[in-house]
Amino acid sequence: MDATDTTPAPDTAPDWRAIASFRRTLLALTVLAQTAIATYFMLAVLPYHGATLVETGMAILFAVLFAWISVGFWIGVLGFVYRRAGGDPHSLLRQYSDQALAEAPMAPTAIVMPIYHEPVETSLGRIRAIYRDLERSGQLAHFDFYILSDSRDPDVWLREQAAWATLCDELGAQGRLFYRRRVLNLNLKSGNVGDFLRRWGGYYEYMMVLDADSLISGNTLVRMVRLMQCRPQTGILQTSPTLLNGRSLFARVQQLANRLYGPLFTTGLASIQLGDAAFWGHNAIIRVPAFMAHCGLRKLPGRGLFRGPVMSHDFVEAAYMGRAGYEVWLEPELGESYEESPPSLVDELTRDKRWAKGNMQHFWIMLRGRRLRFGHRMAFLNGIMAYLASPLWLGFLILTTIETTRLTLWPINYFPDPHRLTPLWPEWHPEWAFSLLGTSLALLFLPKILAVIDVLLKRRAKAFGGTGKLVGSTVLEMVLSALLAPIRMLAHSRFVLEALLNVSLKWAGQNRSSEIGWKTALLSQAPGTILALAWSSFALWLDPLFFLWSLPVALPLVLAAPTSVLLSRTRLGDRMRRNGWLLIPEETQGSPLREALPHGTLVSRERAAVPAFQEAIMHPWYNQLHRQLARPNQGPLQRAHLEALADRCLADGPDALTRAEKTRLARDARSLAVLHREVWRQPGDSPWGRLLDDWIDSAAGDDPYRVNDAREVTQEGQQDIDPELEPDADLQENAQWGQQQ
Repeated sequence: MDATDTTPAPDTAPDWRAIASFRRTLLALTVLAQTAIATYFMLAVLPYHGATLVETGMAILFAVLFAWISVGFWIGVLGFVYRRAGGDPHSLLRQYSDQALAEAPMAPTAIVMPIYHEPVETSLGRIRAIYRDLERSGQLAHFDFYILSDSRDPDVWLREQAAWATLCDELGAQGRLFYRRRVLNLNLKSGNVGDFLRRWGGYYEYMMVLDADSLISGNTLVRMVRLMQCRPQTGILQTSPTLLNGRSLFARVQQLANRLYGPLFTTGLASIQLGDAAFWGHNAIIRVPAFMAHCGLRKLPGRGLFRGPVMSHDFVEAAYMGRAGYEVWLEPELGESYEESPPSLVDELTRDKRWAKGNMQHFWIMLRGRRLRFGHRMAFLNGIMAYLASPLWLGFLILTTIETTRLTLWPINYFPDPHRLTPLWPEWHPEWAFSLLGTSLALLFLPKILAVIDVLLKRRAKAFGGTGKLVGSTVLEMVLSALLAPIRMLAHSRFVLEALLNVSLKWAGQNRSSEIGWKTALLSQAPGTILALAWSSFALWLDPLFFLWSLPVALPLVLAAPTSVLLSRTRLGDRMRRNGWLLIPEETQGSPLREALPHGTLVSRERAAVPAFQEAIMHPWYNQLHRQLARPNQGPLQRAHLEALADRCLADGPDALTRAEKTRLARDARSLAVLHREVWRQPGDSPWGRLLDDWIDSAAGDDPYRVNDAREVTQEGQQDIDPELEPDADLQENAQWGQQQ
């Protein structure tokens, strides 16, 4: 196909834009009216009814925050209504019959997984599960898989190469499963995907982007391709991923919330966005020619935060796709699409720090971007408010403290407005304040209750452990979410401030399984704990009633470190699951895709215990594999440097080298060959001799990798290694070039 032919076909479906405009207008009017009424009551509650600067600031912040939670409330209500009605009749999936989808032809599709310092076993294990599921669907011939590595540590990317080769052999996927590692990590994940498109994008009509923790069924993949074929106007089709495989208590709570409340909110959100939906960066299918033609990301031209590469690229790519005339759809009814939750609060906040800075950059694009659709500008605003709401809430608390302090310690000012001739008597209406608080809490929690009602009406409570366990688990989730809200508020406020100050971020792999220790939790939460103790102590000194009012915010911050440690424990999460709490349908009813995930077959325990750099040198089979994938011989000056590194490695052992030095050796075929030959000739009391003996003893049963045969051959120093071994053309093509014939 010609990659430059990107003109959408004529739209013959009903005009969803008019329907979307009506729904958005109705939502906006409802939210504005509700906010106006709530702000009026807020002004009535304040002693001077907004006549002072502090009270004016409180009223403005309250209005913005109330409108924000009001939007979320009505989206949840819309989702409940449409789910009770059997689905949104104007969603993309409802516009085509099952017969029309079944008759739609397939098209070449690339399944792309960018990875960076991810656990090899789990990431490639998900590729295997998807591959096998596509085999069962009978449509595997239309899909190719690409593992796009940006890993820099040789102990990581050498393990990736070995696991990829093992997986190719197991699946018989030569010519269909490709691996490439970039040497230069330009523009992070978006740069990795861009590199793939420049090299191989012309071979594919569609591209399915996955994260390292993504999982999606073969039937869903096939259905998405056929939907794209039926509707050529669609540039991106986004699924709504469900959280899966949570073990820690934190991950299980997030998993339940996602599985229970997610369908309501995504259905409501999709009904408002329709063809102007957002792209979340993964578990979505993309029309490649259109994406290549219109979604290139230029660097921001401003200053500070608004200068340089776009960090959160997915929303921007969706907006550019819409600007080019294509549609972007979120389809909640495309099931069997999964991802995983961070295992702890600390890991979630680490991820949010990156997202917060990227979303703050969207201010520039939202305000300065030309010809962007209104729906996508609102998607930018929605993403910005996800983090900006926290410093606004913090600002509201600060102004409330100032107002209480002024009323308690300073004389009453009967003339706060110098232009007012009559005195203004301070008034206090606690009953109004409690009504306002109750209304705000209803907006936050009523959609969650509607989600439970939706499950009960559909008679699916058994899938969540039964009615009693479902209700109890929901109450537990609500309590924990209220406990975590102040912690997230303070952390997000700091992230937004750091983003506006353009504090640099470090790109690192994500922790997807480890528990959090006390030291990490204390260091992470200490600033918030100290601040909360100071604030609550001041509130107690100032006014006992104000102290009680501060406790719902201050107490969670004081207990943030033990809360973080407790929620990260997998033992507690496993116990809750065994006792029937925090269950999701995939756990009670089973999921063939989830059950197909591997357990330890790509990387044996013996191999995982040995650093991959050592294995690449000692192991005969893997040494040959890595030599086949390495770079050709270097020039004279580089060769002399590599020989010096190899000599030092042989004399002092692998720990004498830096990560960069190991990378240079591991990328050179001749160095790997020479090191392998010489290591097997080292005396037993040398650094490599001891490592080799320990490795052979631990891997004695590793017969599939021919360790025992290699030991018999090489112990007498008779192994014949050709340092000039010619690369295997098929292997190199499968790993690095992957071009379709």
